[in-house]
Amino acid sequence: MRKTPTRTRPTRLRAGLVGVAIAAIGATTLTGSPAAAAPSMDTTQFKGVNWADPRDNFADDLLQLSGLSTSDNYAQTYAKASRIISAFRANLGANTVRLPINPYTVNGTYWKSYRAVIDAASDKGFKVIVSYWEGTGARKDGFIDDTATFWPMWNTVVKTYKNDKRVYFEPMNEPHGYTDTEWADIAAKWLATYPSVPRNRVFVSGAGYNDHVTTVCADPRLKGTYLSLHHYGFWKEYATYDQWKADLKERIGTCANRTVADEFGAPMTTGFDYNKPDASNNFVNYVQAVTDTFRELKMGSVYWPGLRTDDSYTLQTLTGDPDRPWLATTNQSGADRLAWAWGRGKPVQR
Repeated sequence: MRKTPTRTRPTRLRAGLVGVAIAAIGATTLTGSPAAAAPSMDTTQFKGVNWADPRDNFADDLLQLSGLSTSDNYAQTYAKASRIISAFRANLGANTVRLPINPYTVNGTYWKSYRAVIDAASDKGFKVIVSYWEGTGARKDGFIDDTATFWPMWNTVVKTYKNDKRVYFEPMNEPHGYTDTEWADIAAKWLATYPSVPRNRVFVSGAGYNDHVTTVCADPRLKGTYLSLHHYGFWKEYATYDQWKADLKERIGTCANRTVADEFGAPMTTGFDYNKPDASNNFVNYVQAVTDTFRELKMGSVYWPGLRTDDSYTLQTLTGDPDRPWLATTNQSGADRLAWAWGRGKPVQR
């Protein structure tokens, strides 16, 4: 039986599971021919990082990614985003970025500027995963906040980017308010609502806190999609290297060929050395175990966060002129382990 993660890191606290019935969901379907399932799934192509709002992406207003400003126009946003995307590639060798969306950001005038982030990444050859985040406060409960704004948001995003093969769609981040069956129903509804989107450009979140993909993997309605898994070292006070490997593999089951770990992370500004074994350190055990496992199972991975201001987990930090931002690496050993997960570098000598 899977273990439900316990959120203990202050910046990632979430509400408990809520056992209420799923709300009825209405949507306007975008026309298009049914998309064929992907003939093969290669998740190793996703070598990425999350770029986050300092508020952890949970917001009841406009999302403002670290290093950007909601007062900037399209050109200003594009210029800044282009430099940050270039820094992700130069410093880490990344080719993928995961970005948050919410109705406030998409359904209003700021969408004209926020699009520049997606466009800049795509123009530089990056794969872009766009994922819906719920709000904060009482809305931070693992449910879609408001279906009346959720579906128009996705209508706009899909209409804008369905023809950009570098853009991928993740209907919801960490849908932990729903049961496994309820969440699979919503994911299936999303696919039926947007038949013009190829299934191999959709990331279906694992159930709960994206913490296991076994149930969505088994659902035939979701065939041909990628699956998104989250996995964190703070879910346990302590586990050995072997225990972390076993924990991760249990959450993946037999679905590694479809699964991308699009959130995983550990402290990077605390001075931990992830290139050396340290059996007494839970996070060292965790980072070494998960990066070894991603490489072993040929899974793609997207680190949380590549950039988030004031987050001890951030692997990059802003440097230089705010109008011409660049990035610096906060922990080279963490970057080394990420490279190892992506198929480069050297193993840890155990």
